[in-house]
Amino acid sequence: MQTGTRRVASMQDKKRQSVVCAVVFLIPAFFFLGVYMFYSIFSSFEISLYNWNGIGPRTEFAGLANWRELIKDYQFLRAMGNNLIIVVLSVVIQMPIGMALAYILDVGGKKLNFFKVAWFLPLLMSSVAIGFLFKHVLDPNFGLISGVMQLFGASGGIDFLGDPNKALYAVVVVICWQFIPFYMVYYLAGLGGLPEEVYEASIIDGATRAQYFFRCALPQLMPTIKSAVTMSMVGSLKYFDLIYVMTGGGPSGSTELMATYMYRNSFAMQKMSYGSTIASAMFLFITLFSLVSIRLMNRKGD
Repeated sequence: MQTGTRRVASMQDKKRQSVVCAVVFLIPAFFFLGVYMFYSIFSSFEISLYNWNGIGPRTEFAGLANWRELIKDYQFLRAMGNNLIIVVLSVVIQMPIGMALAYILDVGGKKLNFFKVAWFLPLLMSSVAIGFLFKHVLDPNFGLISGVMQLFGASGGIDFLGDPNKALYAVVVVICWQFIPFYMVYYLAGLGGLPEEVYEASIIDGATRAQYFFRCALPQLMPTIKSAVTMSMVGSLKYFDLIYVMTGGGPSGSTELMATYMYRNSFAMQKMSYGSTIASAMFLFITLFSLVSIRLMNRKGD
């Protein structure tokens, strides 16, 4: 009886020690989350209630004046619309191409190891470097595309980044070029995790590779696809660096996004309180958009 009691006490001590150990290791993570994430979110909402230029103490309380101005701000609504365009185009372009490349690499096996590395290279480059690279590539006078067009007899190049009707779509192409490799690797990992027995059984039953992919592999990859779509949408809604480097939100605001508009108001125009209002609105919009999208995808899957 005493031996059993000692065993129970020993197990409880080990459990207590493991809990204490876990708490000790989690404290630094929660500390940094609290300081750099939760406090920053709270601070943005607080600053949005003042009229403040980012310098000196906050003394002029404005209440909801910044929020009322934001609701009527055409530039912000246009920036939000541009973000939604990028969301749709990113999902429509990146997901199918990433899946197609992943399936090609999965079928090819070791024979295509070179392409695994080559196709992944754009993701290893920084967004700033890619922005400067394609800014020169798309230059209407001295860019690579302009030079190729002139070789074929064109009198002049097309100003992709200087035309308000083309700039946003030109930037979307560059964004897709950068992030397709990420989803390629993501889907490749999903394909590699599928049971080999399912593929062998489908081949024995006379299914082609296309039939196996669409009828067997794709349904099993739906959780992976849903998470990839969610990441793509959230990333597109908070995109900043490549747009800022390539166009700065121009021409005429045609590529302005919520993040670039927030940056311009906060630092270039020194309207820190209004920039914080934009940041807070972005947080609310992205959170709500993500929750609704996940709910709809899960409901459709059920």
